[in-house]
Amino acid sequence: MIGDTGPDLARLYEPAGEKRETIGEGSSEELPCDAAQKSCGLNQKNAKSKASSIAVKAALDAKAANDAQMAAGEAASLKVKVELAEKAVQAARAAEAALAGKQQIMEQLELEQKEADAVVCEVRSSIQSTQANAESAMKALSDAKTQLDQLKVLVTEATAQMGNIEVFANGAQMELDEKGHLLEAANRRMECVYRQVLAARQDYDKTKKAAYKAACAAVEAKQKAQRMQREISSASLQAKNDLY
Repeated sequence: MIGDTGPDLARLYEPAGEKRETIGEGSSEELPCDAAQKSCGLNQKNAKSKASSIAVKAALDAKAANDAQMAAGEAASLKVKVELAEKAVQAARAAEAALAGKQQIMEQLELEQKEADAVVCEVRSSIQSTQANAESAMKALSDAKTQLDQLKVLVTEATAQMGNIEVFANGAQMELDEKGHLLEAANRRMECVYRQVLAARQDYDKTKKAAYKAACAAVEAKQKAQRMQREISSASLQAKNDLY
């Protein structure tokens, strides 16, 4: 019976792999859904819905044709069987076209999934790099805070030391000022003593000169007194001699 139905009906009963190859030979002309998707630019959702509708309708048509062929039985004429077989073949071709469209959509989705996976991997790598940079930045920030705390401690200690140094410097300045005042007082005292020594030296020189003059006058007076005494003694002796 299969031999009476012609090559189109015979192909309906071929194995699935052979049917795919046979239909694939004319896929450029017998895949209107795929061509419509490419030429019209329909999105994937509409293409999937349309392909599903075509596949369901084709399956129903094929089942109806097969059921009608079986119902016709031996009583139907060869022409009716051939027409029913052609309808079944057309329905099978439509189903194969829908399947091919779905396969192409699946391949497109798989390609998009691979691209999405590549993008996800790239984003993950970027996130890991960003996370590493963030961790490095946080470590640098922590190190900077530690150094800042150490610098604050050093500044506090230096400030305390500066306070101590300032107190010491103020004490030294006060001591220096006090010693300066003492030096000024000592200089004034030295000048006063110098003037007193100078005055005493001048008075001493005057007194020395006066004493020298007095001594000279005393010697001269003593000499005069001795001369007068000798003269008196000589005169008295002369007078006595004159009496005797």
